[in-house]
Amino acid sequence: MASYQLIALALVTIFLPTLTMAAEHVVGDDQGWTVNFNCTTWASGKVFHVGDTLVFNYTPPHNLFKVDGAGFKDRAATGEPMASGNDIITLTSPGKKWCICGYGKHCSELGQKLVINVEAETPEPNAAYGLAASGYQIFAAAVAVVVMIAA
Repeated sequence: MASYQLIALALVTIFLPTLTMAAEHVVGDDQGWTVNFNCTTWASGKVFHVGDTLVFNYTPPHNLFKVDGAGFKDRAATGEPMASGNDIITLTSPGKKWCICGYGKHCSELGQKLVINVEAETPEPNAAYGLAASGYQIFAAAVAVVVMIAA
């Protein structure tokens, strides 16, 4: 029975860090997705990775549109808006991402817009990268094996 518990502990120790690496970013922090808030300042200093989520908290009449670079520049909201008041966007690919509020002049005159750069989930493997990419998992597995042998 104890060996099953040790195996479960070893598996959790090895894989939990990779499952919890994604971060949740609440846009605007306590102020939420609103007008007259500088999202550029909010995003500066933050690092966004593939797998992270952006949480947009707001009240109507605000809404949320994911747009491309041209839509951001032209402040052009096309398609159906997200309008739940608690929208979550999972960052699924690296590169620039743009969001705007499509209500009235909230984007064009009141600054309700966001642009971020999303980095890759993990560094690209190369010759120097080797086994160091999973160094924590290897170390954790070794500790788990020693614990199981000692038990």
